[in-house]
Amino acid sequence: MKQQIIFIHGGEAYSNYDVFLECLKNEVIDPFEIHTKRWHQKLPVSLGETYEVFLPKMPNPENAKYLEWKIWFEKYIPFLHDEVILIGHSQGGYFLAKYLTENMFSISIKALYLVSAPFEPDDFGGEDGGDFRFDTTQLSKLQENIPRIVIFHSTDDYVVPYSHALKYKEQMLKAELRTFEDRVHFWQEEFPELVADIKRLG
Repeated sequence: MKQQIIFIHGGEAYSNYDVFLECLKNEVIDPFEIHTKRWHQKLPVSLGETYEVFLPKMPNPENAKYLEWKIWFEKYIPFLHDEVILIGHSQGGYFLAKYLTENMFSISIKALYLVSAPFEPDDFGGEDGGDFRFDTTQLSKLQENIPRIVIFHSTDDYVVPYSHALKYKEQMLKAELRTFEDRVHFWQEEFPELVADIKRLG
């Protein structure tokens, strides 16, 4: 049986719809921008044929709503088996942290990876995390059922400050904090440290 992984991508979330509209108006676009594949899109190849990687496209990532993401995420649960690995990047990590503290997950989790995840509402360049806010004092409970929790964050992250990673670590003392200095918000094409860590799990 293949090792299953489900990756939840990032997004933006606004409490105030007018702020969202203003950000849309001020957004500068490059119609000729060439999009290269990022590390999460390459996970199926990077990990190999013994892994089964789910990459759901979460609803409305430009102005994400927690309930919409919850509904969509739960559509994947029937396809998962025990010992699944969960990875959340940015807003995706915020979503997984909230979901796992507020819901009983019927499938055992082998590992949880939070990459540049917000810990709490903040000013993320106009957005503020929207309705993804949750009781962060409940995070310590995750350690009771998840044997490996790893927090990846870079000190030069100007999207989600490094202080958020430190707050996660304060609440989850058994979690491993992997600190980088030059990865910004982990938009890179490759993430060999994460791939190597997953492979070490066996």
